[in-house]
Formats: sequence, structure tokens, C-alpha cells
Amino acid sequence: MSYESPPKRSRSLFQLIADLPGLLVTLVKAELAQAKVEFAAKAKNAGVGIGMFVVAGMLAFFALAVLIAAGVLALALVLPAWLAALIVFVVLLLLAGLLVFIGVQALKRVGSLAPKSTMVSVREDADAIKGMGAYDQ
Repeated sequence: MSYESPPKRSRSLFQLIADLPGLLVTLVKAELAQAKVEFAAKAKNAGVGIGMFVVAGMLAFFALAVLIAAGVLALALVLPAWLAALIVFVVLLLLAGLLVFIGVQALKRVGSLAPKSTMVSVREDADAIKGMGAYDQ
């Protein structure tokens, strides 16, 4: 025969309702603490990944510089060294100018950075809340 403990004294509905705000505050604090811990872990991993990309970019930059130097040395076999360096310089300068031109054209296509469709949607929502404007009933 097993012994059953007597049921705990029941609390009234008003006592339960009175405890509700404190319980909600505790729940929200616990959720925020958990989110903070999770975000910190993800931010650490993201930081390591970004750092690796930066180092890879620097190495790629130096590799490109070595390739350009090799191009100058290759041209120096058939031309004077100063002329080979000048030709490579001009080619790189023209390439940089072309990239600037393409970048300016791309920025002109962007136009305003304001999120126009979102602003219209928010205005429509505000009008619907006020009871004005066209909205489904």
C-alpha cells in the first residue's frame, strides 16, 4: 500500500492573478538572459569568421601585388624596366578608373535609401487603425 501525500492547499484565483505579473517579469528576464547568452556565442563565432575573411583578403591583396610585380618583370625582359613599370601603372590606373565609373553608375541606380514600400505600408496600417483609408472589413 502506497502512501499518498495530502494535496497542497489550493490557492484562490485572486492569489494566482496577483502572482501573474511577477511570474511574467521573471519569465521575460529569463528569456532575455538566454537570448543574451545565445547572441554572445553567435557573435564570437561570427567574429572569428570575419577575422579569417580579413586575413584572407590581406593575403589575396599581397598575392595580387606579387602578380603585378611578376608582370612588370616579364615586360622588363622585352622593354626597359622603367617602361615596363610605366605600362603596368597605366593599365592599373585605367582599370581603377573603369571600376570607379561602374561603381558610380551602380550608386546612381540605387536612388534614395529610404524604404519606400515599407513607409507606405506603415502609413496604410496607421490609417487602418485610425479607421481611415481603404482596408478590408
